[in-house]
Amino acid sequence: MSAPLSFGPTHFAPLLAEMARRHPKLHIHASYSDRFVDLIAEGYDCAIRVGYLQDSNLMARRIGPVYGKLVASPAYIKAHGAPETPDELMAHQALMQGTEAWQLTDGGETITVRPRGRFKADSGIALVAAAKAGLGVAYLPDCLIYDAVASGALVPVMTRHAPPPAGAYVVRPPGQHPARKIQVLTDLLIEYFAQSPHFAVSAEQQQEAVDG
Repeated sequence: MSAPLSFGPTHFAPLLAEMARRHPKLHIHASYSDRFVDLIAEGYDCAIRVGYLQDSNLMARRIGPVYGKLVASPAYIKAHGAPETPDELMAHQALMQGTEAWQLTDGGETITVRPRGRFKADSGIALVAAAKAGLGVAYLPDCLIYDAVASGALVPVMTRHAPPPAGAYVVRPPGQHPARKIQVLTDLLIEYFAQSPHFAVSAEQQQEAVDG
């Protein structure tokens, strides 16, 4: 199976270890990478994917919501100000994985912006480090920035245009029914997402916990 490198080893690896403990005859080979794995061509049974799924012929089961924020360091905000609107965001340095588009909310609608920046990395952890170093504005899942926001090392910006919730999914090659091992993994992940403080509550609830 494939899982994201950015938080797979911290959030998903303990769950896979528990799965192996419960099922001693099961062989588990986990590959952690933030690159897009071709499940069929590379022979994977399944993958855990986080974000907004692209259209494909893969089968997907949603296992939980993933909330995110736009954040920047206090030093960056002091030097450059905090963007408050999508138009203002375009004048700021964005920390990105590539040339991706960012989805934001505008009232009841979802809008897409394509920010620009000079610092890019294929790892969410690297983007957290760059944001904390004051290099720009990052769009990151709460599970990666929870502690940094709580400590004040990163500050939420664009709060009136918060990203819409994304999702976490187990995806697999097409077929009528998932293998039992994939179903067991899916059930464990659904249970985990429902209980994890980094995934189970909304961005607003997390901010209330930080403020309180």
